[in-house]
Amino acid sequence: MKKKMILSILICTMLMGSLAGCGKGTSDNSTETEDGKVKLTALIQRGGSGKAVDEIEWLKELEEKTGVEIEWQQITADWDQKKSAMFASGEIPDLLFAATDDADYVQYNGLFEDMSPLIEANAPNIQQMFTEHPETKELASTEDNKIFGISSYQALWPKVSSSMFINKTWLDNLGLEVPTTWDELKEVLIAFRDGDPNGNGDTTDEIPMTFTSDFVSRSGGADILCLLGGTGMQLTDRAPYGYFAEDAAVKNCFVDERFKDYIKFLKELYQEGCISKDALTQDYSKYQSVCRADGVTAQVGLTFGWETADRFGNELKDEYITIPQIRQDESVEKPAYPYEFYVLNYHKNLVAMSSKCENKEAAMRFIDGFYDKEVSLEVLFGGMNDVDKGIKKNDDGTYEVLPPADESMDPGTWKWQMTLADIGPFYIRDEMRDKLTLGTDMLRAVEEKKVYDEDLKNVDPKTNLYPQSFMKYSTEDINTMAMNQANIDNIVDQTAAAWMTDPSRDIEAEWDNYVKSVYDAGLTQNLEIRQKSYENYLSSLK
Repeated sequence: MKKKMILSILICTMLMGSLAGCGKGTSDNSTETEDGKVKLTALIQRGGSGKAVDEIEWLKELEEKTGVEIEWQQITADWDQKKSAMFASGEIPDLLFAATDDADYVQYNGLFEDMSPLIEANAPNIQQMFTEHPETKELASTEDNKIFGISSYQALWPKVSSSMFINKTWLDNLGLEVPTTWDELKEVLIAFRDGDPNGNGDTTDEIPMTFTSDFVSRSGGADILCLLGGTGMQLTDRAPYGYFAEDAAVKNCFVDERFKDYIKFLKELYQEGCISKDALTQDYSKYQSVCRADGVTAQVGLTFGWETADRFGNELKDEYITIPQIRQDESVEKPAYPYEFYVLNYHKNLVAMSSKCENKEAAMRFIDGFYDKEVSLEVLFGGMNDVDKGIKKNDDGTYEVLPPADESMDPGTWKWQMTLADIGPFYIRDEMRDKLTLGTDMLRAVEEKKVYDEDLKNVDPKTNLYPQSFMKYSTEDINTMAMNQANIDNIVDQTAAAWMTDPSRDIEAEWDNYVKSVYDAGLTQNLEIRQKSYENYLSSLK
């Protein structure tokens, strides 16, 4: 009897302790503030030029609305190097924004939370996105249907990211036409080099052509590859690693004979002094400053970018026009331009959660808040308040993106200064196509990119469209491809850069050995893996 009584007391004590903890979702009071908000830690990987994330007003409002208090850590540079040490330590913040990729979930198995059940129980906005655009759930899901990084969708962006810009004022000053073939382009660039097209009396300060990127860039797109479509090759998804589809077969542009022709052409331009000596080494800020010059006298003849004001600034933008693809020669009947609708309108791995997060429900509630209809607009364009001054809501239920409060900034730069923009999680509903008036930068970008409608008309979802972000791979395949790709990238980037810049290198003589070395480095295996995944993707299309 005495033993039964003691046992009953113990059970009651345990139940009371359990119930006491239920009200707060955690028994650790240190995870709550004095006013009952849940404390969370978060990391965001974001460029260093913008307002500190903890100063963004709409984000403060979101924390208040969802009952959390976030201690933010903002990483502005060298994240790829820093994250290896952090992830290996096993100690990461509760939430990570724009800081993870598919390979991280494989390499650091157990470090991140599978958010699938949390989304079902605590995320109505994300569920709405998954229901209305089921491809976003596919994008977020691993091969075994787990969700470690949540995707986003926007209905507003065009099909092209990097446009090709040429200085029309320079063409007019020299009596030249827009080039339509590579030979014509070479003639124009040589004229830009020698003819003092900016008219300041100095024939040495013009840069006929420039860009920023190496040949295998994973971020921001490899602008250097845009002209490759002049051979008829249809690149997609910014062509990271150079993969593309042709006749429903996955290929790699860097071992294609058309790339050999292209790198020969770039070599000609470089040896003629038509390409900036800094093109392959300059960082983005240097590139931006060169293209914008002093705001009075243009320095650049031809380059690439999102839209003219973003690339050249408000002062010089009117000198430039967007031009369609330049054919390799007249024999190319169907020139192509990189098709990037998927990479522009769908994003993956915008936010991940630590498996050690103590209050996962609160964390999920905060994440879901980003996907609210109006908050999503604020994520992308800036807050609907008198501090952020990003979006205005009209009485009729429509919205409009406000011009920069700082008149010295173009809209694109202002957006990246004042909000999370494209690196934030959001769901821009299709209805916003009719309810939202875009800023001048987006209106200009959409208009400028219409020149590519003809180049893109031959895109076929079942034969030459390769949206890489939608491909699914096993853990083993991800590991295999990652190891192979590091070797492939090293060979391709070093060799292509040397071919372009070193006059002593003989591309024709070296080509066969180069191609063999790339295949031997793992390209054969990677193509087999990608082909299998691509065929699975094609079979899922209706």
